[in-house]
Amino acid sequence: QVQLVESGGGLVQAGGSLRLSCAVSGNIFSINIMSWYRQAPGKQRELVATITSEGSTDYADSVKGRFSISRDNVKNTMFLQMNSLEPEDAAVYYCNLHYWKGITYNDYWGQGTQVTVSS
Repeated sequence: QVQLVESGGGLVQAGGSLRLSCAVSGNIFSINIMSWYRQAPGKQRELVATITSEGSTDYADSVKGRFSISRDNVKNTMFLQMNSLEPEDAAVYYCNLHYWKGITYNDYWGQGTQVTVSS
């Protein structure tokens, strides 16, 4: 049973920083893609950042230069360093892991962690 558990969310003032973590447990394929998504009230879930098992990264335009995604493949943990936070960054942040193994697509989600940014 694969589980993803996020942590690190909280309340921060605009301009502040937070570091989110996503711990993965269970048997997963070593070649995979991990991502952070976020969903604000009344809005669709959006992709924030992605990192492959080889370390390639990609970011939404809205967070480029402010957020940094990383991962520790030994500890099966992913991180999102969020700097210069803006009220528009407030949302529930979810981590996602997915991969193809043969013809089977595997897709896992965490339960989410709340990020609140006060202006």
